[in-house]
Amino acid sequence: MADVRLVKVQKSYGDVQVLKDINLHVRDGEFMVFVGPSGCGKSTLLRSIAGLEEITGGTLSIGDKVVNEVPPAERGIAMVFQSYALYPHMNLYENMAFGLQLAKVPKDEIDRQVKHAAKILNIEHLLQRKPKDLSGGQRQRVAIGRAIVRKPEVFLFDEPLSNLDAALRVRMRYEFAKLHEDLKSTMIYVTHDQVEAMTLADRIVVLSAGKIEQVGSPLELYEHPDNLFVAGFIGSPRMNFIAAELVDAGASRATVRLQGGGLIRCAVNGQALKPGAKLTLGVRPEHLEPAGVGTDNRIEMAVTFVESLGSTTHAYGDFPGVEEQLTCELDGATRVKGGQTLGLVIPEHRAYLFDDKGLACRRIAAAELAA
Repeated sequence: MADVRLVKVQKSYGDVQVLKDINLHVRDGEFMVFVGPSGCGKSTLLRSIAGLEEITGGTLSIGDKVVNEVPPAERGIAMVFQSYALYPHMNLYENMAFGLQLAKVPKDEIDRQVKHAAKILNIEHLLQRKPKDLSGGQRQRVAIGRAIVRKPEVFLFDEPLSNLDAALRVRMRYEFAKLHEDLKSTMIYVTHDQVEAMTLADRIVVLSAGKIEQVGSPLELYEHPDNLFVAGFIGSPRMNFIAAELVDAGASRATVRLQGGGLIRCAVNGQALKPGAKLTLGVRPEHLEPAGVGTDNRIEMAVTFVESLGSTTHAYGDFPGVEEQLTCELDGATRVKGGQTLGLVIPEHRAYLFDDKGLACRRIAAAELAA
């Protein structure tokens, strides 16, 4: 096993800079996930670590070795791609053994390593089958097995589940988590699916336009996003953003006025803000609560569309200061219809506030408010 360090890593294609001063430390034995929208640079970053892309600036180390000029085969990494890339004329055993055979590993050692990897992945009974006889999930396990037998210091995964159907992706997420627990190896995983990121990662790296927006555990990113981009990217349905203006603020509370005239209290440190400042109020759909009569921090939404999902109900509606639509997530037993006006409460300790540069104010926990 080994850690991975990137210091001011850059990657350019001509005049186009794809990676911009990436500083990152992937700890030994950590499962780190890169997420971000299409074109943000996450796959380029992974391929740079693998040596498949030559970085144009900075320092990249694996373990205690700088690998800027080291070819991929000598970096101690193994990479699993979105496509399984299995040899169709070989059975599973031969596919997993092929790389070791090229490396002239003794036959008995090859046999031991292949069978050990097959046992870890629960594909021992499939070793004599050809790839065409396997399901997508089984083929992906073979591709992972081919990486395991190489005994790499670092595993790299480039959207390995994107070709699988939804039910199989859920099962394979469990398989990846179990694999990391069994091998205790350093793993770096790229995905566009934030559910994969939230369920698999020790820490998540959120990228945008070639730079790191925030690094943290799944709950850190969910509860304490640094800025509007991270707040909108992490969480499904995405966070609601409402235009607001600051009325007053202190060390533990801020009051903002919405375009419709309502006042909302937020449990944030707003000392750096000035009255009249243009801000963005954020609230996650799952944190909006049905309002009672005379409730504080109340807003009213004109419902335009409802999704009944069984355990939950998603209601969408128009609201002043929201660019698209306001979204709320309610209990599945809640009955609401299009055309209805829905009263909702924004709990002050669940509110987020972002300044005119999109940076988040520090939230005050409910326990701190009570103290």
